[in-house]
Order: sequence, then C-alpha cells, then structure tokens
Amino acid sequence: MESINIQSKFEKFSKNWNPHQIAVVDDMQVLLAKLKGEFIWHSHEEEDELFQIVKGTLFIEFRDKTVEIKEGELIVVPKGVEHRPFTKKDEEVHVMLFEKLSVKHTGNVESELTVNTYPKI
Repeated sequence: MESINIQSKFEKFSKNWNPHQIAVVDDMQVLLAKLKGEFIWHSHEEEDELFQIVKGTLFIEFRDKTVEIKEGELIVVPKGVEHRPFTKKDEEVHVMLFEKLSVKHTGNVESELTVNTYPKI
C-alpha cells in the first residue's frame, strides 16, 4: 500500500486515447488517459464508465446532446449509452477513468484506436 502520484503517472506516457492502468479496486480499474481530437462512437453494453477530468475540458457527444466536462468535474456514462468523447482547439485533456475490468476500450466497435490491453504504470 503506497500512495499514487497521479501527475507523475501522466508523465510516463504520451500517446493519446491509450489508457494506462494505475490501480485495481475489487473488479474495478482506475485508468489514466490523455485525450486529443475525436474518438469513435461506441457504447459499453454491460458497464458504466466514469470520466473524471484532471486537466482541460472534455466534451462527450451523445445522440441527443453534447456535454462539456471541465477540470475538476466528472460524468458517468450509463451502460448501453452510445457516446463519442472529443476535445476542442487542439487541447490535450487528462482524464481518470473508473471502469470494470471487463470493459472493452471501444465496446463492440473495432477501429485503429481500439486498445485491447492497458499497460500498468
């Protein structure tokens, strides 16, 4: 049991849209990711997904609206809800994600952005 310095963990990687695992709590994992530009439309049929914004402003597009999540805020995307995260103005956004270990990065959608395993840092 040791404390985890989130900022120093963000310094260990640079690739966008590529989450890194920093902790596991029961059947949940804590991931850090750097996001820039647009992701793909996807959903997670059996799992909720929590995005906490550590740095910057993230936008998540849903089929009926777009939500702006600012630094220090979080949002929970319920299971089965189709969504597409994106950033604006070439900003790199740092997020902490809380997800079940079973979550697939892009749900049932496969793309060049899909990651099948998360590096542990």
